Amino acid sequence: MTTIKLHNTRTRGKEVLDPLNPDDVRLYLCGPTVYDRAHLGNARPVVVFDVLYRLLRHVYGTNHVTYARNFTDVDDKINATALARKEAGAPGTLEELVQERTEETISWYLADMAELGALEPDHMPRATAYIPQMIAMIEDLIAKGHAYADGAGHVLFSVKSYKDYGALSGRSVDDMIAGARVEVADNKRDPMDFVLWKPSTDELPGWDSPWGRGRPGWHIECSAMSHELFGDSFDIHGGGNDLMFPHHENEIAQSCCAHPEGDFAKIWLHNEMLQVEGKKMSKSLGNFFTVRDLLDQGYPGEVIRLVFLQTHYRKPMDWTDKKAKEAEATLRKWRALTAGIEPAPIAAAAVIEALSDDLNTAGALAELHKLSSAETAADLLASARILGLLTDELGAWTQDEDHDLSHYEEKLFEARQLAMETKNFAEVDRLKSTLLDAGVEVRMSKTGVELVPGPAFDASKLDAI
Repeated sequence: MTTIKLHNTRTRGKEVLDPLNPDDVRLYLCGPTVYDRAHLGNARPVVVFDVLYRLLRHVYGTNHVTYARNFTDVDDKINATALARKEAGAPGTLEELVQERTEETISWYLADMAELGALEPDHMPRATAYIPQMIAMIEDLIAKGHAYADGAGHVLFSVKSYKDYGALSGRSVDDMIAGARVEVADNKRDPMDFVLWKPSTDELPGWDSPWGRGRPGWHIECSAMSHELFGDSFDIHGGGNDLMFPHHENEIAQSCCAHPEGDFAKIWLHNEMLQVEGKKMSKSLGNFFTVRDLLDQGYPGEVIRLVFLQTHYRKPMDWTDKKAKEAEATLRKWRALTAGIEPAPIAAAAVIEALSDDLNTAGALAELHKLSSAETAADLLASARILGLLTDELGAWTQDEDHDLSHYEEKLFEARQLAMETKNFAEVDRLKSTLLDAGVEVRMSKTGVELVPGPAFDASKLDAI
């Protein structure tokens, strides 16, 4: 059987994946808080874990892998968006508007991730469906001396009660206090203690509990849901590295204190963050994109996915328009090569070997490029599909577009030939400007002109030529 090695954040090195039960390899990914559209950075862990899910299914069998990705559907940000709707005149109670917002956002999220070729997980638990399990875990933590109620509706976890706190991020509690903006509150016994349960007003979503009507803190959700689905121990837990502290650190503390007989997650995977054109994605810089923004701008989901896969998940990924154009050209070539053929029975060994080495997607893509010829097209197709590329589901963007630009290539070439003689390039510049405005990439050489439709191609704008 193929040996898979993954970089374990907790041990800071690659480890051989040795599943607790090879007949049921279990992985859990922290999913979104559903208050708005998923931005481009939110999509990166989804694509990373989708590739891992596909690899595990290839190695262990489709029916021997269980993947869970949660929805946080109770949160102050969700409440704030619902309140804004209510203040704008939307009908219904605040609690009804919260539910309406979460349902809407979850449907957006699933649609957008499907456009990127992500398979739906086996389980997609919603926090609101696991409130009893959260309450039971909190009661257990109090009974074991790891948590305390403040008498005013809050329950807090006592960080100093867990001696291994900080092992995941590799920092001491004192270092974390110094390096983090820790909320100082009178009800905390220690500055690092964090909320497990908090009170709700009558208007906000809330549930009855031994500490009064309230709602869970963020960190307890994944601990309770993963335990309900996977038990005391499971194989892999992942998310963006921004979740390492405090979210994942707190998950470990809660889970290991509530269920000391288990290991919680054996391997922790964390992907690096995403940049746009070399800069941190930020609304203030005007480079903040949701997945839907890019899709609406004409970037096919398969192109976005390929750009993601070009960078190893543990390195910062830079989204650029240049990369998107190159990815589109590559995919057009590969889809033309594999059109109408059946995939090989199995993926190329070199591709599986690359992916098995800590999800080396860049190495796997290099192997796909080696297979991009008519003689090995069947191997290319089978191997690309392990990465979620060249699937039937993602192919509509090329099948629906059959743009013959040869007429415009000839026209531009003739205009340039004339301009070389007359030294008047006005017509050449006009044609190029019109083509670029229509979303066409113009490639000119001494021997000819090549026009390639880009992600934002608009054929109607060619009428100006």
